[in-house]
Amino acid sequence: MKLTEKFEYPASPEQVFGLVSDQGFRERSCERQGARDYSVTVEEQGGATVVTIVRTMESDMPDFIKKLTGDSVTVTQVEKWGPADAAGTRTAEVSVDIHGQPARMLGTSTIAGSGNVSTMSVDGDVKVSLPLIGRRIEPEVAKAITASLRDEVEYGKTQI
Repeated sequence: MKLTEKFEYPASPEQVFGLVSDQGFRERSCERQGARDYSVTVEEQGGATVVTIVRTMESDMPDFIKKLTGDSVTVTQVEKWGPADAAGTRTAEVSVDIHGQPARMLGTSTIAGSGNVSTMSVDGDVKVSLPLIGRRIEPEVAKAITASLRDEVEYGKTQI
């Protein structure tokens, strides 16, 4: 299932990248979203800035999915941000994996803009590899990813 989201920030691409690659901001975002447990690392790897977030959250899914996941889920999100191009645009490879479940999202995130307005877009493909019910679960997983993104962006706008 395709997932496409776009968000606007009242900031330059450099400022938005500074925010999403700030370990403290990402930790505060985990706390704000109610993570039971989390770890955030930001490191340089071969010219890329790699942000890794592992968090355990209450499962905010319909009951038929909670039977598979339990009352909480642990998610690993990895963003591999490349260097800025001449216009200041940055692109990341993004993966979101749910521990112990055959569910993941693979995609890209882009920060682009001019002046003091930037757009961050996320384009991904959500897959749940379960026979018969996987396609029924994919929209719920996409909805959870989107809700987390929206919350983090709204919080981020208050931090720039």
